[in-house]
Amino acid sequence: TSITSAKIQVNGVHLHYQQTGEGSHAVLLLPGMLGSGQTDFGPQLKSMNKQLFTIVAWDPRGYGQSIPPSRDFPLNFFERDAKDAVDLMQALKFKKFSLLGWSDGGITALIAAAKYPTLIHKLVVWGANASVTQEDVRIYNGIRDVSKWSEKVKKPLEEMYGHEYFAKTCEAWVDGISRFAEKSDG
Repeated sequence: TSITSAKIQVNGVHLHYQQTGEGSHAVLLLPGMLGSGQTDFGPQLKSMNKQLFTIVAWDPRGYGQSIPPSRDFPLNFFERDAKDAVDLMQALKFKKFSLLGWSDGGITALIAAAKYPTLIHKLVVWGANASVTQEDVRIYNGIRDVSKWSEKVKKPLEEMYGHEYFAKTCEAWVDGISRFAEKSDG
């Protein structure tokens, strides 16, 4: 089964997604910080059982091929991503679906499942934060300067975004997620 690539307007932005398979169980793949469906889930798009599953991998607004807009990080960015993800799947006519979320995509998936429980069939998350501590903030500040990243990790992101957008967006992410350390319920 081939992988289709398209954009659809959701909540005022054009979201890019890839879709494959014809199974009755729909699954949305949610990438992590700076990731896209293709960069974070290329092997899953290629290898998941396409008879059992219909697989959708999306690029959240400001990531991958869902630019414009530029990525920003208001206090509600995870909630906004959760709404975008759910609304994307509804725009694609899926009534109920499962979520596989990695890192920031895991946080987004947890929020989506909590806010829209009647739409979510199953949930798998890994590498997701339950909270942000001062130790996390110290670690995040350690990745702020992308010029210090390993070539293996940095190169595909620079190829996708260009150095300036990649560097600026990483810094904005560090600032955005670090604000949660100051919020008792964040």
